[in-house]
Amino acid sequence: MAATAMSAATTYFYGTRLTTNNTASYSGKVQALLKFGTKKKAAPPPPPKRAPANTKPSGERLVWLPGAQPPEWLDGTMVGDRGFDPFGFAKPAEYLQFDLDSLDQNLAKNLAGEVIGTRFEATEVKPTPFQPYTEVFGLQRFRECELIHGRWAMLGALGALAVEAFTGVAWQDAGKVELVEGASYLGLPLPFSLTTLIWIEVILIGYIEFQRNAELDPEKRLYPGGKFFDPLGLANDPEEKARLQLAELKHSRLAMLVFLIFAIQAAVTGKGPIAFILTFNK
Repeated sequence: MAATAMSAATTYFYGTRLTTNNTASYSGKVQALLKFGTKKKAAPPPPPKRAPANTKPSGERLVWLPGAQPPEWLDGTMVGDRGFDPFGFAKPAEYLQFDLDSLDQNLAKNLAGEVIGTRFEATEVKPTPFQPYTEVFGLQRFRECELIHGRWAMLGALGALAVEAFTGVAWQDAGKVELVEGASYLGLPLPFSLTTLIWIEVILIGYIEFQRNAELDPEKRLYPGGKFFDPLGLANDPEEKARLQLAELKHSRLAMLVFLIFAIQAAVTGKGPIAFILTFNK
């Protein structure tokens, strides 16, 4: 009776107990070894067969590498899912749940608690201003980070080309010009100091991020829509919305790769992308 009460308390505090009963399993082992017991029961139906791990994906599923087998947690339901997670960063965290240790002073030997089950960390969004996700390595948070970084990369790649095309200053040297000549935009002086511009950016971006983190719906966090973010109503059609989401992800991934190339090229040659292309073509 005490063991039953302790098991119930453990289940309440530590999670769901496995359906296997340890006592019953041990008695079954004794019966099997000594060959006695009740009438032999019919064998349970075999479990459904699973596809082997090394099977190739179906022709309908697009993967990042031909012949690659996507992991089970990337099932293709997310937009732009190509099964790319070689290091398993997005794998759901699994935690073992242990029973309480035996702490009876009347026993000669106190046994350690056994594994009673497993628990998976659920990805939830809570109203906290800086880290709304309960699981920072969750798949949903990774998708949000990818999309946000991709949007910044698209703006950054376009801005790096535009700044050098209009002013002749490479993007990695733009900050030096601002410190020497003052705040400017596309070569035109601005009526603000560089310190004022930094404070404006911190307050403005900080307010936007605070408001975005106040949104608890994962879909609205990524695609808020409405008259401010979809004034033309392009996402009213579900099929068109899915197509636009996929196109945005493709452009985002390409822009992140492009800006990485810009950074490597600037570190190696010290030139901007346009100057490097012109020098390479001479």
